[in-house]
Amino acid sequence: MGKLESTQKECLFQPKGLPKDQNNWINFFMFKFFFFSTFSLFFSGLIFAEEIEPTSSDVSYGPHEDMTLNFWKIESKTSTPLLVNIHGGGWLGGKKMETVNPGLLKHGYSYASIDYRLAGVELLPAAVHDAARAIQFLRTKAEEWNFDPELIAVTGGSAGAASSMWLAYHDDLADPKSEDPVMRQSSRVCGAVAMGGQTTLDPFLLEKKIGPACIRHPMIWKTVGATSHEQLMKDWDKYKDLSLECSPLTHVTEDDPPVWIRYKNPAPVPVIKGDGIHHAGFGRLLREKCEEIGIPCYLSIAENEQAELTSAEFLSMVFAQSIK
Repeated sequence: MGKLESTQKECLFQPKGLPKDQNNWINFFMFKFFFFSTFSLFFSGLIFAEEIEPTSSDVSYGPHEDMTLNFWKIESKTSTPLLVNIHGGGWLGGKKMETVNPGLLKHGYSYASIDYRLAGVELLPAAVHDAARAIQFLRTKAEEWNFDPELIAVTGGSAGAASSMWLAYHDDLADPKSEDPVMRQSSRVCGAVAMGGQTTLDPFLLEKKIGPACIRHPMIWKTVGATSHEQLMKDWDKYKDLSLECSPLTHVTEDDPPVWIRYKNPAPVPVIKGDGIHHAGFGRLLREKCEEIGIPCYLSIAENEQAELTSAEFLSMVFAQSIK
């Protein structure tokens, strides 16, 4: 076999468009390997570089080890608003944010994220009371951390949304006579952005307005100490006061701040099985109550109805209104 014929057979299965010389072919793939490896490393570095660690980490805001928060301070010559994130997880799980995307810190407000006692550690109202204390504690740090104590809004998803709305609607928990300087501070906020949040823990109302899939979720019964949704409803007199106290809907009054809420699915009723705990019916119940009282409630339901404002526009509005 001649050299030319041998070379042609060796190159028979080379991909189209590649060099026919074997050494050049190897060099070509080596170049591609190193180019894409370097590019991947560089790109990965950019992704990781985007995550920003807190200015202050694991700051204790109360006596229990789970009562900690992270704080991200933006650079500003004047005091800024503050947005506080409350994590979700059905009040049964979840954890605070440990890093944030830099885009989150480009809106002109500082940011915080809190942990709190879960129902496996302490039943409700621990989770919502811890969220209130976090707000009170943060107010004691306003001057040091350069934010305006009057410009605090809250945000969260699922149970974090429920806690956010509870803070927006609940009466002030400040105790001016308390020996604890934190408890003398206001627990009120100027607005809440809530995603997929629960507005009531009333199983009878939820079964009627949303369906049985909703009340079977342990967030409805386990967090108040019941062993099942059946037991919760059977012994409702035992759990009623606690369930309604921890329901945002209970506390809506005409002096409350505006709330922006979003649900990702139109979710028709009744929900027999599937995801009932993030149902848009929760939001409709709240909007109905707010309209009855005459205060703003911006409801957004994917593929169904949109709020007048985006969440970013809403925050700009509430921070501007609070300045006035």
